[in-house]
Amino acid sequence: MVGWFEVPVADMERAKKFYDAVFDISISVHDLGGLKMGWFPSDPNKKGATGSLVQHEMYRPSATDGVLVYFSCKDVTTELSRVEHAGGAIKRPKTEIGDGHGFMALVTDTEGNRIALHSLV
Repeated sequence: MVGWFEVPVADMERAKKFYDAVFDISISVHDLGGLKMGWFPSDPNKKGATGSLVQHEMYRPSATDGVLVYFSCKDVTTELSRVEHAGGAIKRPKTEIGDGHGFMALVTDTEGNRIALHSLV
């Protein structure tokens, strides 16, 4: 049901560097008249929502408030191994969810947002 998500950032270049490094991707940054957006790459052949980093005075990063976005991974361990090197922090290590739902981890990005990682292995 999720069609799009936006992650607030205070510094677009710092946030882009973090997400590019952790997920081994290339985010494209666009300035839409004072609203900076860093679009996550999308693939129409893969399921799941895509989204954007957003820098604007109306968007505020938070480690405790708002929606928690889960990023799908092949194995949470891979992305977790890149978090601290990219300037983020691990808040909850890889943890089994139970009942065959896989594993999750919580991290804080360079902007102070909490995000989650999820994998089936």
